[in-house]
Amino acid sequence: MRAIETIDRDRLSDRLIAHVQEAGAVALSMFRKPLNTWTKDATSPVSDADIAVNRLLRERLMAERDDVAWLSEESADDAARLEARRVWIVDPIDGTRAYIAGAPDWTVSVALIEDGRPIIAGLYAPATDEMFAAVAGAGATRNGAPIAATTGATLADARIAGPKGFIDRLATIAPPMTPMPRVASLALRLARVAQGALDVAIAGGNSHDWDLAAADLLVHEAGGAITPFAGGPVTYNRPVPRHGALVAAGRDRHATLIDLLRDRRIASL
Repeated sequence: MRAIETIDRDRLSDRLIAHVQEAGAVALSMFRKPLNTWTKDATSPVSDADIAVNRLLRERLMAERDDVAWLSEESADDAARLEARRVWIVDPIDGTRAYIAGAPDWTVSVALIEDGRPIIAGLYAPATDEMFAAVAGAGATRNGAPIAATTGATLADARIAGPKGFIDRLATIAPPMTPMPRVASLALRLARVAQGALDVAIAGGNSHDWDLAAADLLVHEAGGAITPFAGGPVTYNRPVPRHGALVAAGRDRHATLIDLLRDRRIASL
């Protein structure tokens, strides 16, 4: 494996935050205004705002370094990324359906991946002006203040958000939990675990690298964990950047959940 130049993570994190906030301002300027919208891959909505934000982020981020590849929901996939040890993973607007509908729970999500794992993350919710950021080994913040996942291992009364079918089936084997409104942006749903506003979040199947990478680092740096139901890390920048169902929670509560979710009785979850 070739040597890889080290980077100043704190400086690059500051730059990433600035770029993500600039991109968020562009999206906010188009929010709740007439938009051209269309559908890709039969079910996934896209708008002019997604494309404008993607264009800005690509211009800004690719100018930062020449050794980082690119993977975005709104760009054609380039297989050259598979040869790169560092990749920008970008969702210009996570929660496009909410954005188009005029709901506030959408985000701009960016992570820098190194050897398959996120090392820098920026996640911005422009409608509520919440800037989440994390650097591997240095903790996670919301609007500059440290955040932490909730502690404890119990599931009773835990605040949980995710697809209703998953939560209903989990309720058949777990102590009663408290379902919370589903957050349209998956990245923001997971960030609410990092923030401590949710105790548990479920990501249904068919999530992608761009939905997860930034929030993954936020959760881990806030003292939580996010894994498949069988446990183990989530790896990014694979040939097919798609993932099955995942669960996020504070580390002790996450361990309790994984013990339950490994049970064959809910293998179909």
